[in-house]
Amino acid sequence: MERRASSPARTRVSVGTAESPVPQAKPGEDVQTNFDRSTREQKLSNSACPIGHQTTERQSRTQSKRITSRHDRARRLGRTFPVFIAVLLFLAATSSAQDWIRTGTGLGVEKVRLASSDFKPSTQDARNTDLLKTFNDTLWNDLDNAGIFDLVSKSFYPLQVAGQPTEVNFSDWNSPPPNASMLAFGNLGAAADKVTVQGWLYDVKNQASPQVLGKQYTDAATSDAARVIAHKFADEIIFRLGGGIPGIAESKIYFVSERSGHKEIWAMDYDGANQHAVTHLGSISLSPRISPDSSRLAFSSVTKSGWDIMMYSFDLNRMVSFPRFGGMNFSPSWSPDGKIAFSSSRNGYPNIFVVDASGGNLRRLTNGQGPDVAPTWNRKTGGQIAFVSGRTGLPQIYTMEADGTNVQRVTDQGYAVSPNWSPNGQFLTLSWTRKYGPGEPGSNDLYLMDVASKQWVQLTHDAGRNDFPCWSPDGRHIVFQSHRSGSDQIWSMLADGTNVKQLTFTGNNTQPNWSWK
Repeated sequence: MERRASSPARTRVSVGTAESPVPQAKPGEDVQTNFDRSTREQKLSNSACPIGHQTTERQSRTQSKRITSRHDRARRLGRTFPVFIAVLLFLAATSSAQDWIRTGTGLGVEKVRLASSDFKPSTQDARNTDLLKTFNDTLWNDLDNAGIFDLVSKSFYPLQVAGQPTEVNFSDWNSPPPNASMLAFGNLGAAADKVTVQGWLYDVKNQASPQVLGKQYTDAATSDAARVIAHKFADEIIFRLGGGIPGIAESKIYFVSERSGHKEIWAMDYDGANQHAVTHLGSISLSPRISPDSSRLAFSSVTKSGWDIMMYSFDLNRMVSFPRFGGMNFSPSWSPDGKIAFSSSRNGYPNIFVVDASGGNLRRLTNGQGPDVAPTWNRKTGGQIAFVSGRTGLPQIYTMEADGTNVQRVTDQGYAVSPNWSPNGQFLTLSWTRKYGPGEPGSNDLYLMDVASKQWVQLTHDAGRNDFPCWSPDGRHIVFQSHRSGSDQIWSMLADGTNVKQLTFTGNNTQPNWSWK
């Protein structure tokens, strides 16, 4: 049975296991749990009066109506009770499934109620207005995107907000309507060619020792610099209130875009800002993969010799040489210690190979007709690789040890591609077209699977073609490609499928890859 839950705070989640596939509905149907509301009608006796008790005709009719009414209520209760129990069981099962995904992705903790007041100007410089808008908007969006805060609406804030610690009135913040636990506040001021930002994080429930964080930043007096400072301050807050997990506000996303007329590799900030081309090869480039230290970008591209693995250096801001292996070479993937796995047909059918960071020490991991493609490393241990193989027919997800041993099939049916390993090593995300009936494919949706148990949840529903999921460094977000808007664009969401946001809008944009940090 496919299970779905719907509430304002969550998207629908389908629950199942790969070993015990969940029966699906036919394509085009809204798959929901169907409860049997039918109950046999009970026959009511018209002679409900006690034996020997004499009643008038009117009394008999009145008593009969009362009894019939009681039986009608009992009949309605009989029809409703099985449904009520089924709903409770359904909600309990769905809640359990949500528990393991939210706990594993760090989203299961109670959200901190946080107020983030607009920073105040600390100088009289005319540039402060624009710089403050950029800073305040960026900081708010970063904290909102984190997924771990209950942000207090600014409509609840007091008229006078603090720019310095001495200006904080605790009762304005720690009681209704804000009723905040934490307060982020500070000031910004431009002078000459510099901007200085002072920011604090206060525990407003602890007046005796409220300061959790105090930072000062100085940079060029530009909007770009104001954005960077806001990202840094947001990450500091997220780190302290999010269980010591670093924030992602300074991370980058790499993707393929054809907005220039060719498929080139592009980059953008995690929130979709600052989109710009990385390559200008005038060819077809696919599968961008950033190295763990963000110094190099591997990708596959059409060259004079065919499909080759290419390398771009961010230290040198240019392409650098990388060996050619012969055949067609696709989908490079970095290990935590800097090795590269990729798919190559150099020996005939596409198989998985591994090389070191310079392209040396080539080793073959899979054999046979496959084809074996799209490798992805366990980002926590580097000891396992997941990949796609057509060795049994339609593409399925497999895992193996980093030396090619212990190959195991992960998905059980349908058409499964684009695996990506979570930073904690517990989950795989994948694009999966499950079979909804004999020979009838369902929609192309994203799923999250616990590698050990093979239990899965469905993250996207009835929203176009969804593919190429990739985890954020903090394990709380997923970026992916979707056609839900009518063209291929890059979207992001929390790892439980909520808070879906579109990041690209121009041209067709595909195959996102999130930086490691």
